[in-house]
Amino acid sequence: NDAHKGLRPTIDNLGEIDAKEINSLRIADDITLRIGKYGPYLEVHEAGAAADATPRRVNLPEDLAPDELTAAKARELIDAPVVTDRVIGINPANGKQVVAKDGRYGPYVTELDPEPEAAPAAPAGGVDPATGEVLESATTATTAATAKKAPAKKPAAKKAAAVKPRTASIFKSMDLATVDLETALRLLDLPRVVGEDPETATPITAQNGKYGPYLKKGTDSRSLTSEEQIFEIDLPGALEVFAQPKYGARRPSSALKEFDADPVSGKGIKVKDGRFGPYVTDGETNATIPKSESVEDIDFDRAVELLADKRAKGPAKPKAKAKAPAKAKTTTAKTTAAKTTTARTTATKATTAKATTARSAAATKAAATRAANKAAAAAATAADAT
Repeated sequence: NDAHKGLRPTIDNLGEIDAKEINSLRIADDITLRIGKYGPYLEVHEAGAAADATPRRVNLPEDLAPDELTAAKARELIDAPVVTDRVIGINPANGKQVVAKDGRYGPYVTELDPEPEAAPAAPAGGVDPATGEVLESATTATTAATAKKAPAKKPAAKKAAAVKPRTASIFKSMDLATVDLETALRLLDLPRVVGEDPETATPITAQNGKYGPYLKKGTDSRSLTSEEQIFEIDLPGALEVFAQPKYGARRPSSALKEFDADPVSGKGIKVKDGRFGPYVTDGETNATIPKSESVEDIDFDRAVELLADKRAKGPAKPKAKAKAPAKAKTTTAKTTAAKTTTARTTATKATTAKATTARSAAATKAAATRAANKAAAAAATAADAT
C-alpha cells in the first residue's frame, strides 16, 4: 500500500516527525484538540488573525468525556466568557487581598500579598548657578553619611521557605462571579472546629476534601450529605453522625420479615438479605430461600419447613484438603550409596592386587630367563675350551 510505507521508513525518518502534529486532532476547521503537558486543550485560530499569530487556547473540563467533545461543544467552550481573577476584598485580619480564581481543578479563592507601592524618588540637589557645581541635597548627604558609618553587611542567611498562600475551593452551589468576601473568608478558614468529643476530648472538624465534605475526629472520619453542612452542623449533630456505622463497613443485615419462635430452637425466625441472596434464620440455622420463591411468599410455615430441611441435611462437609506427596525415603539411598562405595573400593583393591601379582610374576619370569641364558652361555664357553 503506497499510503503506508511501513515501519522501517518511519523509524528511519523519526527526526522528521512533528510531535505537535501527531498529538493533535481536528475538531472543526478552525478548532484543534491538542494534548499538552498539563492535559488536553482546544486551540482556535481567530478569524482575521495573521497566519503567524498565536492561537487562543481553552482548557477542557476534567469531567468532560471524550465522546462528548463535539464541534458544537467545542464552540460552546470557546464562546464562554473568559473568567479573569477577581479581587473580592481585603482580609481585615492580615491585610491580604482575597482573590477569586478559576484553576484547572475548578474555581477557588486565595489570599495574595498586596503589590508594594513604588518608593518616592529622592529630591534632586540642584546646580549652583554661580559655579555650576551640583549641590548635594540634605537627603543625599544624609544617605551618604549613613552609608559611610554603616558597618559591613554580614552574609545573608538562607531565606526561609516561602509560605504558601491559603486557598480553598468554592462549593458547587456557589458562583465564582458572585462569591462575596464573607463567604470567601469562611472558606479560607476551613477546616472548621465543630467541638470536642466529650468522651475522648478529641477535636471534631468539618472540612471539604477530594471526595466531598466530611467530618474528622482523630483518625476516624464520616462523610457529610452536603457541602452546606460544613458550616451548619453542630456538635450534637456531629456526634450523631459518628455514632452511625461508617459508610462502606459491614453492617448487620436488617430483617425483611419476622415470625414467631421456631418450634425446634425456640428462637424467633427472621428473613434477611445476605451476600448470596435472601435466607431464613433463627440465629442458629441459616436456610437459603430458593430462587424460584420470593420473599413475599415466605410465611411462618414455609420458614419452619426450610429450617427443618436444612437441619436434616446437616452442616456442609468441609472440602478435603489435597494431601502433599510423600517425601522419598533417604535411608535406602544412603544404604545404596554406602554399598556402592564399598563395592567400588573392593573392586579397586582387587584390581590393584591383581596388577601387583601380575607385575611380580613377570619380574620372576624375566629373572629366570636371564639366569637360564647365563647358564647356557657358560656351558657353551666350557665346551669351546675343551
